[in-house]
Amino acid sequence: MSITVSPLTASIGAEISGIDMADVDAACRDELRKIWMDHKVLVLRNQPITTEQHIAFGRMFGDLEEHPFTEGIEDHPEIVVLEAGGDTGKNFVAAGWHSDVTWRAEPSLGSILRGVAVPEVGGDTCFANACEAYNRLSDEWKARVDELVAVHDYTAVFGRRVPDEEKAATREKYPPQRHPVVRTHPETGEKAIYTNIGFTTHIEGVSPEESDTILRHLELAIRNPSVQCRVRWQPDTFVMWDNRSTQHAATNDFLPAYRRMERVTVIGDRPF
Repeated sequence: MSITVSPLTASIGAEISGIDMADVDAACRDELRKIWMDHKVLVLRNQPITTEQHIAFGRMFGDLEEHPFTEGIEDHPEIVVLEAGGDTGKNFVAAGWHSDVTWRAEPSLGSILRGVAVPEVGGDTCFANACEAYNRLSDEWKARVDELVAVHDYTAVFGRRVPDEEKAATREKYPPQRHPVVRTHPETGEKAIYTNIGFTTHIEGVSPEESDTILRHLELAIRNPSVQCRVRWQPDTFVMWDNRSTQHAATNDFLPAYRRMERVTVIGDRPF
């Protein structure tokens, strides 16, 4: 295979052609992984592969997690189904900037998402380069946040999905996690903002007021359009992103139309 790389913006993202996700050997995977690390978000279009092939492709980059709070596909627990609108009765869209499952002790390495049912308009996903967002902080702000630790908790987003009788056991299984406010990428060595408005509850060792001020400042750095790219979905478009160096947000501008996405998530390691 000869992979062609077309950057989406100057700071993040690339569209990839010349690859068949159903037929990737080790050499192609290694080349693709390097491109992934360089661009952080990769878009692969016109990939009519099966669910089993989606899972197999994800496993080429590591073991896959099973998400305890989202719906999946029967016999395929690695698949997370994200749908809203239409006749589903659901209108939740992950529109806040976040990195996936930062409430885990070992958050994900990356996610590979497929467009299954795509609305005619709206429903894009936006991605931010969390490394470039950190790089653009002033020296004073870098010194202020570099050594801080933040607490991440699943309950802010998924707490209502846990029945009352299961809350204690679920909390014991998934306790709040302490992660650095600025994490270091284990492969590239880059530093990235690692707080998000979905799962980060507070920063340790500072007052609630200062915690709120810091979290808001870092959120604004992520929300800067000049460190972002935006992906317009089509059926059988796949997007793979590095959760250690990016954040993302879906747009909820397609409702009440129906949108269905399917995701596999590669297990990562503890941030440092």
